[in-house]
Amino acid sequence: MTLILSHSEVTAVLDRGEVLAAVERAHADLALGTALVPAPPAITLGGAAFVPMVAAAESAGAAAVKLLADLPANRDRGLPVQRSVIVVTSAADGSCEALIDGRLVTAVRTAAASAVATKHLARQNSSVLGLVGAGGLAVEHTRAIALVRELSAVLVWSRSAETIARFRAAVADLGLEVRAMAGPEAVTRAADILCTLTPSREPIVRGAWFGDGLHVNAVGAPPRADHREVDGEAMRRASVVVDSVGTTLTKSGDTLLALAEGAITEAAVRTELGEVIAGRAPGRVGDGDITLFNSVGIGLQDLAAARLIIDRARANGIGTEVDLAT
Repeated sequence: MTLILSHSEVTAVLDRGEVLAAVERAHADLALGTALVPAPPAITLGGAAFVPMVAAAESAGAAAVKLLADLPANRDRGLPVQRSVIVVTSAADGSCEALIDGRLVTAVRTAAASAVATKHLARQNSSVLGLVGAGGLAVEHTRAIALVRELSAVLVWSRSAETIARFRAAVADLGLEVRAMAGPEAVTRAADILCTLTPSREPIVRGAWFGDGLHVNAVGAPPRADHREVDGEAMRRASVVVDSVGTTLTKSGDTLLALAEGAITEAAVRTELGEVIAGRAPGRVGDGDITLFNSVGIGLQDLAAARLIIDRARANGIGTEVDLAT
């Protein structure tokens, strides 16, 4: 039987703390060779991009593909720019285990990956979180990073005061001081941990603004080679860690444009997060280091979250079971 889970059903069973731990284990599995993530191809149709994100993991006992659709024109239609669905297939018998709406899974696992990177790369005493962008990803990142560092304040910038107001209300239960800042530079210079969470095509954060000891999660740019949030100087100044080398070298504009400009070489983007978690590569060496997690997003993160969601949904009788073979 195949379990079909809608957005509301995913919301009912998803546990953010469990996803964070599962994403951390999944990245370690990737380094240890018990999980696989091929670099995803991309299909372009007009202005739309379709990216099949494939992964398999022994720990999940499954393979998965998330089909991500990136349609910038949807913004003018009042629709989500990105939509996705996750198909999970059993490694034991090849049956389709589940079909899952990807909206919340994508947001939560993305924030979880940034939190895992923060846990392993940011200074232990980092307490000021800076957010460039204040939408739903900013909310998820604040909640996730608060699980791995004791935050004292959140500094946030957005082009919209209304977006900041919604962000403030959404994280009020965390009891954190939230300060609206004048611009990305002000956020960057004052933060210990910086998250860039915009769909920017041109750099919105510059490496010249980085202070000693800063950790950056570069997250928001879509998986397109011509979009980036940070400039070449940012990539050059930081010790860069990626989620997957293959994915980064095909989908990350932050990396590919810095390479094209000669700001960095491929050697600068050869360290994967899983290798740091597994102790096979250094992350932060000293408190003065500048570290940057170039987050593109990989299907293994989706699979790790999906495994949890499927098991919990079935245990609680949530979702619709369909026999696809009939």
